[in-house]
Amino acid sequence: MKFNELGIHDDLLDAIDYMGFENATPIQEQAVPIILEGKDLIACAQTGTGKTAAFLLPILDLLIDLPGGETTTLIIVPTRELAIQIDQQVQGIGYTMGIHSIAIYGGGDADDWGRQRRALTQGADIVIATPGKLISHLNLGYVKFDTIKYLILDEADRMLDIGFYDDIVKIISYLPKERQTLMFSATMAPKIRTLASKILTNPEEINIARSKPAEGVLQAAYLIYNQQKNNLISHLISENPDYNSILIFCSTKRAVNELARTLKRKKFAAEAISSDLEQSEREEVLLGFRAKRIRILVATDVMSRGIDVKDINLVVNYDVPQDAEDYVHRVGRTARADTTGVALTLVNEDDMYKFHQIEELIEREVFKIPMPDHLGKGPEWQKPNPRNKHKKGAFHKGKKGGQPSKHFKGRH
Repeated sequence: MKFNELGIHDDLLDAIDYMGFENATPIQEQAVPIILEGKDLIACAQTGTGKTAAFLLPILDLLIDLPGGETTTLIIVPTRELAIQIDQQVQGIGYTMGIHSIAIYGGGDADDWGRQRRALTQGADIVIATPGKLISHLNLGYVKFDTIKYLILDEADRMLDIGFYDDIVKIISYLPKERQTLMFSATMAPKIRTLASKILTNPEEINIARSKPAEGVLQAAYLIYNQQKNNLISHLISENPDYNSILIFCSTKRAVNELARTLKRKKFAAEAISSDLEQSEREEVLLGFRAKRIRILVATDVMSRGIDVKDINLVVNYDVPQDAEDYVHRVGRTARADTTGVALTLVNEDDMYKFHQIEELIEREVFKIPMPDHLGKGPEWQKPNPRNKHKKGAFHKGKKGGQPSKHFKGRH
């Protein structure tokens, strides 16, 4: 379906056309009419399917004809990166329509706090906030949300994973009971349904797909010993010079910093990003990565959702994610919006069971690429014996399955 078939305002269509978009994604096609009808909604769709535009476009459409000067929309998100990303999208689409937004998040200085306070008291049309920082403002008594008409919870499952349930409930207690509430999530876990039952009224439900990587993601894994990882990473980067945007996920900040230093010593254009950086530093690194001045970004899981960078060629899981769902979000950073990309995971002997759980979640066996000869052999693939899967050490050797992309230069 084309955007001009969704019944949205001509000014919005002009902005979408200027950005080069023509066809709506399935989540946009289904969500936009429901939101325009004023119904509550709970929507589940995987990373990279256009969820943000699915709620921003109809909300902006609804705000076009409203008088400015009052805060009518509150968007709650789990991370500052996602708050900044959505704020930038609102400004990009809504600027010509006189719709203003403010991002409320932690990590700033006194000037940021003052700017946030002025926006909350004087009335930005749309407030995009992380729960903790918004609670800090609410506790001081000057925030009035009496005019809120639209509440959106984005990445709701992630917020609950982080432990924001009580904060979300407290924030909602400040809002009018008569409002339209939208909940977007990558998964539909029981805790999501519990929260939905408390804050939504007769909601419509959209469930686009189970949590699986997008079809355009070419997935593979290396069976590897820890001491081989850095050399393999360097080999992959050197052998794929056409990959100008590479994202590497590590499970700890220490691993992020060590790997980034190693890559820099080898003269690769690499930077690390984690919560160790000040917000201004993180924004500068992301800007450089988006502009392709930084070829390789090494990140913690805080970046697995919320980063909006086009044309990431390669995502590498330096460590197997602790949660199988996190794998989907990590590899979802590539092959966004119907493009293609490669996602590789480095699996040591201790992480094979976790990776097998990932394969069960995505319902496919990921191809295991042989290690390059000059780096030596890695461990043999093992997976749980179905009869003894809960017993420690109950493994048997499995077959290598699937085929890698013929365009990926990583096998020799």
